Amino acid sequence: MANTDTKTDDVEMKDAAPEPTKAPEVVPFALDKEIQANLVLIHRAIDSLEPRLTSRALRNLTTLRKQTIHAGAFREILSTLYQKDSPAYAQLEKLIHLLPPAPVADSADSTIEKSTSNATEMDVDSTVPATGDKAVASATSGKEKRPAWAGKSASEPLPEADVYVRLLVIVGLMDAKHVEEAYAYAKETAAHVQALNRRSMDHLAAKVYFYLARCAELLKREDEARPLLLAAQSTAFLRHDEDLQATLINCLLRSYFNSRLYDQADKLVSKVTWPESAGNPQSARYLFYLGRVRAIQLNYSSSHECLLNAVRRAPAAHGAPGFYQTVHKYFVVVELLMGDIPERALFRQPVLRKALVPYFQIVQAVRVGDLEAFQTALNTHASRFHMDGTYSLILRLRHNVIKTALRMISLAYSRISLKDICLKLHLDSEEDTEYIVAKAIRDGVIDAEVDHENGWMKSTEAGDLYGTDEPRKRFQARIDYCNQLHNESVKAMRYPLNGPKPDLEDSELVRERQLDIEQALQEMDDEDMF
Repeated sequence: MANTDTKTDDVEMKDAAPEPTKAPEVVPFALDKEIQANLVLIHRAIDSLEPRLTSRALRNLTTLRKQTIHAGAFREILSTLYQKDSPAYAQLEKLIHLLPPAPVADSADSTIEKSTSNATEMDVDSTVPATGDKAVASATSGKEKRPAWAGKSASEPLPEADVYVRLLVIVGLMDAKHVEEAYAYAKETAAHVQALNRRSMDHLAAKVYFYLARCAELLKREDEARPLLLAAQSTAFLRHDEDLQATLINCLLRSYFNSRLYDQADKLVSKVTWPESAGNPQSARYLFYLGRVRAIQLNYSSSHECLLNAVRRAPAAHGAPGFYQTVHKYFVVVELLMGDIPERALFRQPVLRKALVPYFQIVQAVRVGDLEAFQTALNTHASRFHMDGTYSLILRLRHNVIKTALRMISLAYSRISLKDICLKLHLDSEEDTEYIVAKAIRDGVIDAEVDHENGWMKSTEAGDLYGTDEPRKRFQARIDYCNQLHNESVKAMRYPLNGPKPDLEDSELVRERQLDIEQALQEMDDEDMF
């Protein structure tokens, strides 16, 4: 899923398919050329006032990370975008040295590099029309041609291009395990973005703050970064920057959950207004966090609805397997807390089969009311439940297991001693068993009574239901409902005021009918007088 860096071990890889006939290998597009193509998109977004082009460049960030952002990709970009005597150039050059070196080129790569080295400029986007600068550069002889991704001015880079290069360096430092330097540079870049206050930089600012929060999480400095995120969220609200608002709300909620500050998370949810224009990935994350808040507050029905909507808004299972698995873990637990049993087909999905094995054991124990199996599964997978953050919710299921077991015992035995119930349910004492049975009777879970003197539970025998007046009452209630529905439907019917009327044959028939009506009315009046 987009904007999700948490890696879990639950993601199950597909079985290796048989190798097909090997086709000739295609040499991948060079990393520096991909970055330059994204810079072209950013320049086009500024010139044409199209933010979607900036979003398109940022969506390619995952692809760049898979190729490992290395130092060699920034050599030409730094020398072209920045002046060598500028502070930004010196700082970036210092940080780029921390990135991994460029990979050694294969023979095929080197051949292609040699064949393309004679070209003046590589066309990074065939759809980009020739700009005025290109026309001037081609017409002017003796001058060095400036590439399209470098912008028009050589004195100062475009602010959006500068922030994009900074963002790539931050991500590269994170992947290279230099999180401390990435965190410091992310804070500096965030302050720089806030000072510029350009609406064309909203999507870039959201990414910068996301990786700022991610670096703080990796360094265990979330308390230090939280005031920065709160201040940025207030500023984004005043500037109507909805993309940054959505990102910061999710980052703050994640920070609160990691620090177990559930009250602060609930207050944040109650104070902020979620932007309706936020994308599906951010909305899915927000619904997931909101579902967790509602589950902690014992509002299971609202939590179940939020988690279900989070699954619907999330990307496909193969696109974001980690998020898909995490949401379903909470979804299964909340559904059990509601008193329902999840469908078995849910645990057979390829993406969820391995991740939901501990939860499937919990579901089996709750379904049959086996308290011993429930406790065994809880103790066996306690570390996994703690890691997932569902341990406290699963502990609440113990009462559901006991209720299910009592219901099955009341159906199987007409009378059973409290001692036997205590042994079957592995409870602490007969006194606790008596309290639990009495509460289950009061809540309507079972239909029985407790004999305190003899120390047993006696189930109430079900009589002949059709020998009572209950079936007639229920049948009459259904009849009344159907009659009421029919009457309301008749009252709701509407007829057109000027409906089609049959054409009369001639005017003589009209006159005759009018005379007949007048004569009938006159006779009625005469009868009334006498």
